[in-house]
Amino acid sequence: MRHPAKKINSIEKALEILLAFTPSNQGMGTIEISQKLGFHKATVSRILLILTKLGFLQRDKQTKKFRLGQAVITLGLAVNQSLNNNLVHISKPCIDRLRDLVKETVILEVLSQGTTLIAYIAEGPRMVRLAGNIGDRIPINAAAGAKAILAYSDPEIRNTLLDAKMHRFTKDTITDPAVLQQQFKEIRRQGVSFDIDEIDEGTSAIGVPIFNHEKKPVASIVIAGPSQRITAKDNLTMVAALKEAAAEISTQLYYKEP
Repeated sequence: MRHPAKKINSIEKALEILLAFTPSNQGMGTIEISQKLGFHKATVSRILLILTKLGFLQRDKQTKKFRLGQAVITLGLAVNQSLNNNLVHISKPCIDRLRDLVKETVILEVLSQGTTLIAYIAEGPRMVRLAGNIGDRIPINAAAGAKAILAYSDPEIRNTLLDAKMHRFTKDTITDPAVLQQQFKEIRRQGVSFDIDEIDEGTSAIGVPIFNHEKKPVASIVIAGPSQRITAKDNLTMVAALKEAAAEISTQLYYKEP
């Protein structure tokens, strides 16, 4: 039993009661909640009545125990929809800061209907125009961002996408699904993906996935530029900065490290 060291108002008590059902939403009765939180039974009963009336809790007619209700689901859906709709808005400050730090073009790619597309581009200051515009779809077998997302996606998603015909853009483009599957293992081990001359000769990129609250990869940040500056070697500082930016955005999507 928890004995609060200070007086807690009714709103705080109501919120603590709701949080008491996390993470498994196990059914509890009035006495169980009272004992778990150290609140007076009469207080708990009164708050439960209000929360049930408003739909935040529901009561099982047979067991008389309470569980989280539809209103909580509605709030969760609203938050989730907001995150999806505002991903670019959430990511933009981090991406712009990263661009200013590494002095290269930084791109946000998002997962959309079984593929990835460019959602935002922060152009680098070195006046090197890269191919691609906002809204363009990305080849999953060649782009660093797409590969970063796929590497952490469910195996079913990977297998389905790799079953489709893959196009070759340069001599370095990978079109063999087995080779890509091995590459995905390496990406998961390192936490970073590379595209070295795979879409355009002379242009390379580094990608890191962005995760949401469900621990699913929903986007990626990519640093792209001329291959002489974006290499698979000697880029520890750039990779570290990229991972830090991706982690910051993931945190704003309520992702928590396992």
